[in-house]
Amino acid sequence: MPSHRHLTLGTVSAIAIAVASGVHASDLRDRALEMFAALPSTVPALNDNIITDEKVDLGKALFFDPRMSASGVFSCNSCHNLATGGDDNMPTSIGHGWQQGPRNSPTVLNAVFNEAQFWDGRAADLAEQAKGPVQAGVEMANTPDNVLATLNSMPQYQDWFRASFPGQDDPVTFDNFAKAIEAFEATLITPAPFDAFLNGDDNALTDQQKAGLDLFMEKGCSACHNGVNLGGTGYFPFGLIEKPGADVLPPDDKGRFEVTKTADDSYVFRASPLRNIDQTAPYFHSGKVWDLRVAVAIMGTSQLGAELTEPEVDDIVAFLGSLTGKMPEVIYPILPAETATTPHPTGEVIPN
Repeated sequence: MPSHRHLTLGTVSAIAIAVASGVHASDLRDRALEMFAALPSTVPALNDNIITDEKVDLGKALFFDPRMSASGVFSCNSCHNLATGGDDNMPTSIGHGWQQGPRNSPTVLNAVFNEAQFWDGRAADLAEQAKGPVQAGVEMANTPDNVLATLNSMPQYQDWFRASFPGQDDPVTFDNFAKAIEAFEATLITPAPFDAFLNGDDNALTDQQKAGLDLFMEKGCSACHNGVNLGGTGYFPFGLIEKPGADVLPPDDKGRFEVTKTADDSYVFRASPLRNIDQTAPYFHSGKVWDLRVAVAIMGTSQLGAELTEPEVDDIVAFLGSLTGKMPEVIYPILPAETATTPHPTGEVIPN
């Protein structure tokens, strides 16, 4: 197998040259619209979870509150840092007791458009996903009962839950905790130059980005990375044509197999969404590749059976840069103060 650290030299394809010259932008857009969709102009509706300003504000407070962890150290933002692309820019996250998690943390930006959450799709939506890290022993290591005890110990949180879930006798529940976080995360949408191009602006992409978009579709990348999020909507074997080395594809992580227990799902993972991808290194579920050019080359050989030339890689990476969008303004919340009944933090590590 060719080393993923070496990109084969070559020349730009004739098609890429034609696109780079600025010709046929409308034709390129028409083909792109068959595979992709621009971000909507409004926050999408959620299943059984009406979004209100009060609920979004509550969810934002919970997202940033480290007291939702047993240690009082880790918040949702610790692994999904909104200042660094919605992830923590680490191979795998560090959690409770400084334990290291098993997989790279996906970005939370635009995650509302994924058909399922986590690399293996084990959570159906963002609300279900929000419950997982809180209870994971290597992440926040908390329990639903302790989360609720913490929230109920602070009158301000009780008021916020009542305003967010009016008409409920007891609104401070673990389900509502998750729904509030989901509502906030649904607002984390980042419109990008690529959306402007899909919406009719011929000049939103550079000539090189247009060449990269053409290659992205022609080479077959869009077979897995399509839709609004350019990924997040299907499951595929990593190493469809040629398995990468154990440094990139650890043999002890069988991906979706752990969810379905189906042999065909061994080493199958959800296609990674590509929005803001140039902000979220390192790459893949193992977090072993720091260079986006190298990641693109690996995908060429492993998934497409194509040895991409250096100019082709450069053009595709340029296109991927057009997926980096504008972050919504997020003002750090002032959180309620603890009271005498607030559970104390603990650093005890309980074996899984």
